[in-house]
Amino acid sequence: MCHQSVGLIARELEAAGIPTLSMTSAYSITRAAHPPRAAYLDFPLGHTTGKPHDPEGQRAILRDALRIFAAADTPGQIETLPYTWTDDDAWKDRVMRPDPDAAGGGHDDDRVERFDTPQYQCDLDEQLAAAAGECETCVFLEEPA
Repeated sequence: MCHQSVGLIARELEAAGIPTLSMTSAYSITRAAHPPRAAYLDFPLGHTTGKPHDPEGQRAILRDALRIFAAADTPGQIETLPYTWTDDDAWKDRVMRPDPDAAGGGHDDDRVERFDTPQYQCDLDEQLAAAAGECETCVFLEEPA
């Protein structure tokens, strides 16, 4: 499914009167998909509702995310939740900028190989990026507010 589809689905649900909230750890991708409202958590991908084996932290994150329904008043608003994965951002270097000489390719996760060129989930994503003159979903285009 194209990343654009997630925003389209959320907008259709909203048009039918069903409020939606996207939980995300991929700010630039979420911004490009334009969901009606989203909660951004600066955690590794796959951990958008908290750390494993931390039910108290997960509940706090979900409570704060659900408050966005009452607070978000701008379409497409992305609220950054105030939680941190670790005391510093060193985990990002291991996940997003792997050391190819390290054991296992330097990855702290099991996602597929990284490429130096943009990879698209579908032809429409590639066409939209070409029309825009740049790839809106490339990570680190801008830091979240």
